Amino acid sequence: MKAEQQYIDLFTQYEALLCRNSAEAMNAPRAKAFADFERLGFPTRKEEDYKYTEVGKYFAPDFGLNLNRLEFPVNPYEVFKCDVPNMSTSLYFVVNDTFDKHVHPSAQLPKGVLFGSLKEMARLYPDLIKSYYGKLADTSQDGLTAFNTMFAQDGVLMYVPSGVVMERPVQLVNILRADVDFMVNRRLLVIVEKDAQAKLLVCDHAMDNVNFLSTQVTEVFVGENAVFDLYELEETHNSTVRFNQLFVDQQAGSNVLLNGITLHNGTTRNTTRVTLSGERAEVNLCGMAIADKNEQVDNNTFIDHKVPGCTSNELFKYVLDDQATGAFAGKVLVRPGAQHTSSQQTNRNLCATREARMYTQPQLEIYADDVKCSHGATVGQLDENALFYMQQRGIPLKEARLLLMFAFVGEVIDCIRMEALKDRLHRLVEKRFRGELNKCQGCAICK
Repeated sequence: MKAEQQYIDLFTQYEALLCRNSAEAMNAPRAKAFADFERLGFPTRKEEDYKYTEVGKYFAPDFGLNLNRLEFPVNPYEVFKCDVPNMSTSLYFVVNDTFDKHVHPSAQLPKGVLFGSLKEMARLYPDLIKSYYGKLADTSQDGLTAFNTMFAQDGVLMYVPSGVVMERPVQLVNILRADVDFMVNRRLLVIVEKDAQAKLLVCDHAMDNVNFLSTQVTEVFVGENAVFDLYELEETHNSTVRFNQLFVDQQAGSNVLLNGITLHNGTTRNTTRVTLSGERAEVNLCGMAIADKNEQVDNNTFIDHKVPGCTSNELFKYVLDDQATGAFAGKVLVRPGAQHTSSQQTNRNLCATREARMYTQPQLEIYADDVKCSHGATVGQLDENALFYMQQRGIPLKEARLLLMFAFVGEVIDCIRMEALKDRLHRLVEKRFRGELNKCQGCAICK
């Protein structure tokens, strides 16, 4: 039986239960998503966008799902106690695919800002959610998007009204927790209105050593002259599979920074789609992956310059060791009439062993004649001359390799616009290269 069939049967049998334990705004697109999934199925490697990741095989096992929305016996504030010096955030949690009801007193938000359960917010503000939910994540074009829309019952809403400047970043921690092999399907809806400013840090962690499969669809709407930063940090384990899809729409004069870092994982597929819909919009899209053993990280990006005068900068770096596999496919589209576009795309990769594999495919598609666009990609090994030079000056070979790799990825970390987070990531990356798991004092997740 194909992997799709068990989920078609599951949805057919439990559609009423899915809807009963969610909200009308999230239920409205389910039927169409189901029809699209029946037609499309899971993406295969025959499709250009998925040529490096065979999706269906990861869904073939029989995973548990929490369709009844049962509470898991965990208070995340008791098990997650990481201390990042000088970084004050408003902290929230999602346990599997349910927004956690425990809210810490420090999670204070400016007047008018909403942050909470997407299911509950859809009940309180149905018109707001209906105006945005599912508008960027088109189920008719992608089977994974359709799958998530079929089964997602909760998620997170972040709403920042016009003119509000959030001085304190928001931190959202996704915790995977189960005693059996488990699947979670999450949604994240971010609305940053005109002239507003906000920063969101999303961290993925796994508590239990079982097989986890997670799908997440994030839709981000950024209004005129708004500024928004989204940082995603994955630190799970080798038995996790993560399919993460990010859709961003930017209006005129907006400025967006997207920075995704994978430090620990099993198999990760990140899909990023950015549409520059208003003139003078700017996006900076960065990514970094450190992988060893048999880990796999696949990043697929698409930046759509629809109007004149927009800017996009893209930088992705990988360091692969052992039998790890990396993939990057990035496409920049400059549509007819999108004059004065500036776009730069760079992918740099290090393979520390002969068994590591990296696949890179940068692409430019340009239909305007007054533009400044470039792209480039390299795959190589550590500079032998630099290693020899450092050893001649008394630095052991192992330490010399670590220093070169650390310097190599530092450019991605330096793009971060939060100094405390930047300093923390420098330390985490150094520990990762040294083979040291990040054991934060007092954190049950890291034990």
